[in-house]
Amino acid sequence: MAAGKKVHTKSPERLFLLDGMALAYRAYFSFMGRPLVNSKGENTGAIFGFVNTLMKILQDDRPDHLAVVFDTKEPTFRHKMYEPYKATRQKIPEDLAAQLGRLKEVVQAFNVPTIEVPGYEADDIMGTLARRAEREGMETYLVTSDKDFMQLISPSIKMYKPGKRGDDWEIVDEKSVLKKFGVAPDRVTDVLAIIGDSSDNVPGVHGIGEKTAIPLVQQYGSLEEILKNKDEIPQKGIRQKLEEYRDTAILSKKLVTINIKVPLSIDLHHLSAKPKNIGKLRQIYQDLEFKSLLAKLMPDDRVSTPTPPPAEYASIESDPHTYHLVTSENELARLAALLKKADCISFDTETTGKDPLRAELVGLSFAVTPHEAWYVPVADDRPGTTGADSAPDDLFSSEGTRRTSKRTKTQPDGETGKHSPSGDGLPLDKVLQLIAPVLTSRSVQKVGQNIKYDMLVMARHGIMPEGIAFDTMLANYLLRPDAQHNLDALAREHLNYSMISYDELTGTGKNRKDLRDIPVGRVADYSAQDADITLRLASLLRGRLKEENLFTLFTEVELPLITVLAGMELHGVALDVGYLHDLSKELERMLDALTGEIYSIAGEKFNINSTQQLSKILFDRLKLPAVRKTKTGYSTDVGVLETLRHEHPIVETLLAYRQVQKLKSTYVDALPDLVDPRTHRVHTSYNQTVATTGRLSSSDPNLQNIPIRTEIGQRIRRAFIPSSPDFLILSADYSQIELRVMAHLSGDEGLTSAFIEGEDIHTTTAATVFNVARSGVTKDMRRKAKEVNFGIMYGIGPFGLSSRLDITQTEAKDIITKYFARFPKVQQYISDTIATARRTGFVSTLLGRRRYFPDIKSNNFSVRSNAERQAINMPIQGTAADMIKIAMIHIQQSLPAKKIKATMILQVHDELVFEVSKKDTAAAEQFVSEKMKNALPLSVPIGVDVGIGKNWLEAH
Repeated sequence: MAAGKKVHTKSPERLFLLDGMALAYRAYFSFMGRPLVNSKGENTGAIFGFVNTLMKILQDDRPDHLAVVFDTKEPTFRHKMYEPYKATRQKIPEDLAAQLGRLKEVVQAFNVPTIEVPGYEADDIMGTLARRAEREGMETYLVTSDKDFMQLISPSIKMYKPGKRGDDWEIVDEKSVLKKFGVAPDRVTDVLAIIGDSSDNVPGVHGIGEKTAIPLVQQYGSLEEILKNKDEIPQKGIRQKLEEYRDTAILSKKLVTINIKVPLSIDLHHLSAKPKNIGKLRQIYQDLEFKSLLAKLMPDDRVSTPTPPPAEYASIESDPHTYHLVTSENELARLAALLKKADCISFDTETTGKDPLRAELVGLSFAVTPHEAWYVPVADDRPGTTGADSAPDDLFSSEGTRRTSKRTKTQPDGETGKHSPSGDGLPLDKVLQLIAPVLTSRSVQKVGQNIKYDMLVMARHGIMPEGIAFDTMLANYLLRPDAQHNLDALAREHLNYSMISYDELTGTGKNRKDLRDIPVGRVADYSAQDADITLRLASLLRGRLKEENLFTLFTEVELPLITVLAGMELHGVALDVGYLHDLSKELERMLDALTGEIYSIAGEKFNINSTQQLSKILFDRLKLPAVRKTKTGYSTDVGVLETLRHEHPIVETLLAYRQVQKLKSTYVDALPDLVDPRTHRVHTSYNQTVATTGRLSSSDPNLQNIPIRTEIGQRIRRAFIPSSPDFLILSADYSQIELRVMAHLSGDEGLTSAFIEGEDIHTTTAATVFNVARSGVTKDMRRKAKEVNFGIMYGIGPFGLSSRLDITQTEAKDIITKYFARFPKVQQYISDTIATARRTGFVSTLLGRRRYFPDIKSNNFSVRSNAERQAINMPIQGTAADMIKIAMIHIQQSLPAKKIKATMILQVHDELVFEVSKKDTAAAEQFVSEKMKNALPLSVPIGVDVGIGKNWLEAH
């Protein structure tokens, strides 16, 4: 259903029945990628999404009658008929279950009727009421996405199906059912009876799916007729399956058929919303921290009074703004003059791809004040495209340049007349000439969404923007690191605004269009909106950062780091491609040898990469114990193989095969393809908003996952070389930094003393837990102590430690007891951190970086324990991440004054990598080491290991 379109008609009366649990689930899972969590650590996404839906129904569709229908906990007649009914359904997520009580309170505060009947599902209640309304001449809309309701559809009963966005609801009528199932609504149960339903554990006829079931129902009319005439069916396999599963098919039809005879003493005409309880809603919204919903509450807000559509579903049509399309060099010059005078601007680039160093520039958008923005299209330089002068006249208002609208299109989609839309742009050189002074001016502050991307796009054209003042993506990351940070999500969450999505603009899959082939007016709306919304968000998020004491971390660490990372990505790192080709051949020979060994142990040849074939070898032929079953059989993933490591010699060989194969495909073969043909270097992308602990991650390639402890991983590092023969690689790595941070955070005297005295901490721990003198610690003892030291930081228990060290849980428990006896304040740190997380819902680093833990109060032991382990580790790992970020900033800012020829080229975990002029290696080593040690002073000395070599491996 299109935005703004109403279901409203004068006659007949309309009844809306909302499937309460289905809508709650939908709202909950819509926030899974970006959980909506308040400052108390409560997940509130299901309630917030449900309220949006309820408001949409009340204010936009204005039903005559409505009710919200819920399931109950009691078993239904279907459970009594078939005990395994819904037995395979996963238990309702705890953080969703915790919201249901408050969700029902909201419905009551809206004064909307709720209905639930023990022993019956919401489907049955809704079906009974819908059929009754049909007999009374009403029109019913079943608000749900559940396909089972399609069996009820009739001329007066329709489904009102929520879409992925607030403004793309769908009305499902008889034609829709026929299109979906190929049969009329009254035959839907016959199709469902045959195909079954795995989500509800309805068995159906095993081995027959939709492609077979639908033609059968079309031909014979019903399940009963199909079974009666099954001997006529030409396919022997289908006949056999229908005979074998005859009883389950008949049972399945009973299970999927909605009961329309639920005993209900309800007068349909009494199902209507009364005036809202504003005071109660205000209290609930305040408790849940729904600021946007609070802002909408009016003292006399009555459902019966016509109201505009809710802001949650705001779109281009309902948001007043002025967006300009720049069409001439004179207009561009006037825009540049305006931007130069501004204190702060938002800017965004439109390109042809995701890689900023390879994508072509399509246009730029700018905003100076909220609700107004400009789009500057760049002429397409592809062969056969026209110049900037070919812009169609009907794209502009009578002023020639100004487009003031509520985003109504000035020409039909895809209709460009005789002109190519890709030609509607200004010459690139002229755009760069006029815009460069604005972007490079430090007095004009720049705001952006993932602004590093835009900086790199412009840097490719010789312009490195300066005066970077705000990044909305980074701001939201600091506020809620586990949320989703794309602009669409931020607009909806913070501004209650639905944006034009990229998919809406360009299409999806095979139908996706090049941005340059879309009418320039549509691209202008899309891009100008980005700049405008980013500017609006910046003002709001700046205040939020200050409220939560995160502004200093933002301005002194995350924001200046953008420029550092942009410089590193732009420079890139050189690769010895010839060496990688040789290594690939060597690994291929290694895989051949491992394959032969696996075949020999298995006693036959098979496809090692086939899960099913490998499963048969391991669990049928070799009789190894099955660890985990999946839908398709027994799992053979790495976790399973690790568990079986000591069960059979083939497992060790399989693990070796998997590792070689993965490193070969992921790095050795992939890295040469990532070399930029223009620069002859690899330009990895550093991500600031991925890891919830604050650590940086990298992609294309992901350098964080190259294993340094394996021989092949080390040899891959050998491929990273300086870009000039006159330079060497310098690696600077923090030594045991997380243990040092833990010593500082815990204040443990024993741990602190060990670092101050310069002891090897793993040897000290080994001497403690194994009751030997330091001189008597063996390599194996030290190895085990290292596992203990790092395991403690992750809240490891006896079971986990016993698995790591291959010892009994009793021995592991004894080791942990001795560890805490030696370092008691570490144990106190752990208990205090968990208590803080339970009290506040989050934990913090030394600099105030937060991570929220909504599962810390879970009643599920496994879920709660996992949250506790993460809470213990986050302040440690997060503080270490903050430290290396500060070091990177200080190094980059101070390096020019030192006149040292060195460039930071890589950051991996606790390590920084540089290429340094051979004559400056000594000065660079001292400089880098000093900056890293003093980045974030702790109560213990900071160790930095520095190495220099011809490649990354030699330097490490």
